[in-house]
Amino acid sequence: MFTTINRLINDVKCVVRIPQRLLNPSRGAKINRRKQTQEDDWKKRNKTVLTYIAAAGVGMIGLSYASVPLYRLYCQATGLGGAAVAGHDTEQVETMKPIRDRVIKVTFNADTHASMQWNFRPQQSEIYLVPGETALAFYRAKNPTDKPVIGISTYNVVPFDAGQYFNKIQCFCFEEQRLNPHEEVDMPVFFYIDPEFDEDPRMARVDTITLSYTFFEAKEGQRLPIPGYS
Repeated sequence: MFTTINRLINDVKCVVRIPQRLLNPSRGAKINRRKQTQEDDWKKRNKTVLTYIAAAGVGMIGLSYASVPLYRLYCQATGLGGAAVAGHDTEQVETMKPIRDRVIKVTFNADTHASMQWNFRPQQSEIYLVPGETALAFYRAKNPTDKPVIGISTYNVVPFDAGQYFNKIQCFCFEEQRLNPHEEVDMPVFFYIDPEFDEDPRMARVDTITLSYTFFEAKEGQRLPIPGYS
């Protein structure tokens, strides 16, 4: 019996699988170096992506701060969003012909921001004029406090589509106004409605236009609302 067992033991062939990297150390080292190189490449790529994302974020923040004043200038130039068109053509004002059979009522509104302590109101509630005719209106502002206050105003025109035809020759909007304690001033608005107003089919049923101003206290970093969307 023991002879049989010994014979079986001698006949058994035990195969031991040795990892290839142990049989060939240089190949294992190459694999490790390759993995390390790949990890380094991924780290560099991740850093590059994060850098681009951070730069894009900073750019978007800067654009958001710049977009308001840029859009405001665009509104003033085009009348978009109910903003009256800034500036005027002197020759056009001198040569434009009034449309006598189209009478328009212009009403005036005045508001102040919650933090603004001025008293602010229009001197007239309404004016009647025709396209191609100039008109002069006044607003009055008073500082009832015991300290100087600097204010700045925004404006809009309703209906919004009429803003492109509402031209202001002289205005106090977007300019800082300083009032000393208990000082009171009258602020003029010299304007006209472009004669092309009468040719626009969208204005066919418009016979009333409202000009609104809102005063804010001027502070460092103050961001004024976009005209027409305040």
